[in-house]
Amino acid sequence: MKIKTFTGTMFFLLLIWGNLVSQGLEVKSCEMTAISDNSQNALAVQKALDKLTQNQIPGAVAGVLNRDGILQIWSSGYASIEKPVPMESCHLHYIQSIAKTYMAVSILQLWEEGRLDLDKTIEEYLPVSLSVQIPNASKVSIRMLLNHTSGIPEYNNDPNYVTNLLQNPQRIFEPEEYLKYIKRKKPDFEPGSKYSYRNSNYLILALIAEYITRDHQAYMQEKIFKPLGLLDTHYRIRQGNDFGQRLVQSYWDRYSNNQLENISVLHNSNVASMIGDDGIITTSKEALLFLKGLMEGKLINSKTLEMMKEPVFNSKGQPAYGLGISFTKFSGIPALGHSGGGLGSGSQLYFFPDKQLYIFLAINLGTVTESPIHVEAEKILEEIYSILLSSD
Repeated sequence: MKIKTFTGTMFFLLLIWGNLVSQGLEVKSCEMTAISDNSQNALAVQKALDKLTQNQIPGAVAGVLNRDGILQIWSSGYASIEKPVPMESCHLHYIQSIAKTYMAVSILQLWEEGRLDLDKTIEEYLPVSLSVQIPNASKVSIRMLLNHTSGIPEYNNDPNYVTNLLQNPQRIFEPEEYLKYIKRKKPDFEPGSKYSYRNSNYLILALIAEYITRDHQAYMQEKIFKPLGLLDTHYRIRQGNDFGQRLVQSYWDRYSNNQLENISVLHNSNVASMIGDDGIITTSKEALLFLKGLMEGKLINSKTLEMMKEPVFNSKGQPAYGLGISFTKFSGIPALGHSGGGLGSGSQLYFFPDKQLYIFLAINLGTVTESPIHVEAEKILEEIYSILLSSD
């Protein structure tokens, strides 16, 4: 999902504090501060990031890991407006759909272990009570779920789901509940016939992983987080847990009128409900270490990684998605990775093979609803990428 972004000037923030509705999660400053040098490029990144948070984005971070293993992190704005608490490099961020890449890695690890066949269908792995609710469960393969060629409808396009979510901000959904929003719906297209991004695909993959491993959260911890030393990466978070007050507050522009509202409880509960297609929080550093570890073959073998990078194509004939990896360009330079957007956050995590550069960006403003804030923010994001990719 394309990130749309960010916050206003300090004066603007002071004006809107009285209109913010705080929903109870606490945030405090971290010990770690931004990590960057005083080079011209580094100063330019900081200046651009500051422009984001002077343009109605509450807080933002940018992280880069280069070919020499040198890590740089910049931060700007606020992890919490109400306190206020400055955004710092060690704050935890909701990475939203970037979680799909983690989920895909788990599925491919199960495939490498011989516990799953990518070309077998959904009904081979889920009990009838669940598979019967999924359109074309007898035709859709695991591979089709991974590369979004399944044709299975999107659960969060159902107005009943959206209503239930917004009217019950503290409700936790059970994973199986999401299936009722696609049950008995007509498939969007014949399985394998084309590409179309769907969160439903990765929800189903997580359910499959759960039935194979009996605890796919523990499996991910053992097979991904532990090998890479990711101590600040958490999946299937518990509702209301602020992780030592390091988890950023979440905001949105509900009415698209430049007025920010704190929706931390709603956003936290929503992410705590999700598996496979979402559900991970992490730091800038650990997001970068995950993608670097993946691309360097520390999680799956080289042949599997190449298969993961094999794209399906969109309607314009452009490479769109592999097995949990999306393809795009920034400043004309090819990138592979993933982006994520939610009610109260937005993030991007990409590897640039030509530059051997890893980039992570995150904000704590919602990116899935329209806002005039996003228009200028998109331009500033492009500027940040241009600066980061201009250095060798």
